[in-house]
Amino acid sequence: MASFGKRRILGRVVVMLIMIVALVLGGMFWFDYLGLVDAKSIFAPALRAVGVKTRSGDALPADLPTLLDDERLEKQLAAVDAMRQELDERERIAAERQAAVEAMAQEIEDRARTLDERENSFKQMAERYENRRANVEQNARYLTGMPPADAVKILAASDDQTVIDVLRAVEELAARSGEASVVSFWLSLLPAERSAELQRKMSEKPAALD
Repeated sequence: MASFGKRRILGRVVVMLIMIVALVLGGMFWFDYLGLVDAKSIFAPALRAVGVKTRSGDALPADLPTLLDDERLEKQLAAVDAMRQELDERERIAAERQAAVEAMAQEIEDRARTLDERENSFKQMAERYENRRANVEQNARYLTGMPPADAVKILAASDDQTVIDVLRAVEELAARSGEASVVSFWLSLLPAERSAELQRKMSEKPAALD
């Protein structure tokens, strides 16, 4: 009976030792999973013998209680950096689009200014034309009311273009009033060479008033 009791005590001791070893091994592998220790490097030969991959390199410091927080913070910082890069890229694209819009607006403004300048220039030319035409018609009326000899003297002292414009204005006024034009009579009173030159220019350039 005494030997039977000893065997029972020995069996319990063996079971407790096995449980202790299992708890120690389990705790080491759990700490290895948490990254606190590198248990796989300790059991590397046995693990490699059964085909389990082990870590390479040095084990993490065992006195690093904030390892998980540090890893989580590192991931958050990486995410923030990626977001910052994306925002910078969006800002760059927005700046390029803004510059393109401003350039287009400037081009439209320049074109509008050019059109305004052309329109103003055309209006000024039209006003000058109308003023000159009115002056020519007024001169034609004055000359028509003068004695032919006096009118011809004034025409003879004027340049060819002015004479041509006045002669045409006289013809238009006569046509509107239904009266006979005195242009042919005036031309007959001018020197022959001057009269011929004026008639040639009038035939080559029907629209004389510029």
